[in-house]
Amino acid sequence: MPVDASPGDFESALKPLWLRAQSGNDAAYRQCLVLLASRLRAYLKRRLSGFPDEVEDLVQETLLALHLQRGTYDPTLPVSAWVVAIARHKLVDLWRRRGRRDSLHDAIDDVDEQLLAAEPDDAGARRDLETLFQELPQAQRQAIVLTKLEGLSVAEAAARTGASESAIKVQVHRGLKRLAALVRKDA
Repeated sequence: MPVDASPGDFESALKPLWLRAQSGNDAAYRQCLVLLASRLRAYLKRRLSGFPDEVEDLVQETLLALHLQRGTYDPTLPVSAWVVAIARHKLVDLWRRRGRRDSLHDAIDDVDEQLLAAEPDDAGARRDLETLFQELPQAQRQAIVLTKLEGLSVAEAAARTGASESAIKVQVHRGLKRLAALVRKDA
């Protein structure tokens, strides 16, 4: 699978491999890591053009996080979206570390938030997600959008909404559970 394959082609090749890897197939796991490493390098090179030496370290950090967090993967969701979310968090962590360590670079607050948001790959997927979100109560929808799509921490989402951190966690959990049930029902 080439690195520049379309997102749909990449996902359709990756997901069956990942599911086999999750069930203990070592060869499928190695193949997933190779595919993901190539895709992550391309993703991170675009975002770290000013810091090319950081790309490989961040790829390795992301792959390690995927390995450690592989039990949190929800099979009803695209693997690539889950991977990009983890990579984005690692990228933000890097920017925060660099900001504390090196005042010559822009602070994370100066980074255009649109660069941190996941880029929609498919208008159909966006429409489907919006349709599913309409089935959620406003509090659950808002908590999921802030924490899972915009990448805010629970504390940041709580500050933005005025809800407590535990309320945000509960809303995200209940919302994701409801979304999973809706997807299963429609499948």
